[in-house]
Amino acid sequence: MDILAEKLNTKLQEWQPDTVEEVRQLITEIISLADQGNLDILRSRRLEQEVLDLLDEPETW
Repeated sequence: MDILAEKLNTKLQEWQPDTVEEVRQLITEIISLADQGNLDILRSRRLEQEVLDLLDEPETW
């Protein structure tokens, strides 16, 4: 088994059930995007979220 898969398996046993469910959903989405050759969509979503987070930060001038 891949080291990443082993680490994920260990973490899934340690985390709270709600965290486990969220991680499973995210990984399922990533696998689906990778199978379709659409990982660039995931990168775009991540960048969009980073921009939204920056806009939500209070101004500190």
